[in-house]
Amino acid sequence: MSKTISLLKFIIFIFIISSFSSHAEKIRDLTSIQGIRDNQLIGYGLIVGLDGTGDQSMQVPFTNQSLNNMLSKLGIAIPPNLNMHLKNVAAVMVTANLPPFSHTGEKINVKVSSMGNSKSLKGGTLLMTPLKGTDNQIYAIAQGDVLISEKNSSREKISYIRSNQVNSGIINNGATIEREITTNFGKNNTINLQLNQEDFSIAQRISDIINIKYPDTATPINSKTVQLNTSANNDVQVHMLSNIQNIEISLPSQEAKIVVSPRTGSIVINQSVKLRSCIVSNGNISIALNNTTNNNTELDLLQTKKKNEEKTPSEDIINENYINYVSPSKDNLNKIVQSLNILGTKPEELISILQLMKNAGCINAKLEIV
Repeated sequence: MSKTISLLKFIIFIFIISSFSSHAEKIRDLTSIQGIRDNQLIGYGLIVGLDGTGDQSMQVPFTNQSLNNMLSKLGIAIPPNLNMHLKNVAAVMVTANLPPFSHTGEKINVKVSSMGNSKSLKGGTLLMTPLKGTDNQIYAIAQGDVLISEKNSSREKISYIRSNQVNSGIINNGATIEREITTNFGKNNTINLQLNQEDFSIAQRISDIINIKYPDTATPINSKTVQLNTSANNDVQVHMLSNIQNIEISLPSQEAKIVVSPRTGSIVINQSVKLRSCIVSNGNISIALNNTTNNNTELDLLQTKKKNEEKTPSEDIINENYINYVSPSKDNLNKIVQSLNILGTKPEELISILQLMKNAGCINAKLEIV
């Protein structure tokens, strides 16, 4: 009887795997464990040793105030009416991520960012800075030399993106953990797997495949969470998760999505997007999409020419303008975008065209503007 049940489970497992034609991913790449995450730390500190590129004390008074407080703790008294015009000190915000299961004495990377009007943090050293969590407790102490991502010394103006960013930098292993964060891992009878992206079908598939290896263990709570029933024991849970995370699961076809960035003009299309019949006009460019009898989509990209150009009898005329038919018989959005780029369409015009096509119901995909 037990052999029959085992054979049945194996057949079900093969059926689940073979019934999906898409690619497979490991569960570890699709989910995270609830409660096991990084914790953000923040602190305020001073960077010294700059080559005359620090904060201007008259415009950034808190830098001198911080320096006076630090010196007083070191036993150095500064006259209250003395205004120090220092150029090699800068006030910065210090941030770091505290990984889960971190222990006292471990090193983590930190990032420093200028708060005032410092011209550059190059060559500076961060003085001892406590890093606190949301509970206002100190979890790490940061200190060390700052490294900045300086590619070159060119001062040529580059639109939107700067080649050099000298007002922020990193300190490799620049903070030492002083306090550990306790977690509830191994203390509860349940573990929640959180999907990176909500999807009911993926949640159900993960639950089904886990139940083949660990019967009656996994339950899909919603489109984002799969709950695992286990025992409150660290060894058992670690062994169980190590096996579950390496299980491969075939994914369904992903949702058609178009992601557009107006700042950079970048457009990402995650798959071939079929189009419906419509006509879109934007400036001197028109797009005509017509469904033919064989269910194929015929695309004509039309670009009007100036009226004063020489006319030829072979060209069609609409409103006394010449019409140039470009790239006919294109049936998906990828090819339309390529054709529009060939025509020299500006990024903002291309984004406008996609929005119009989405509003007209021509595009059956999710349009996301970031």
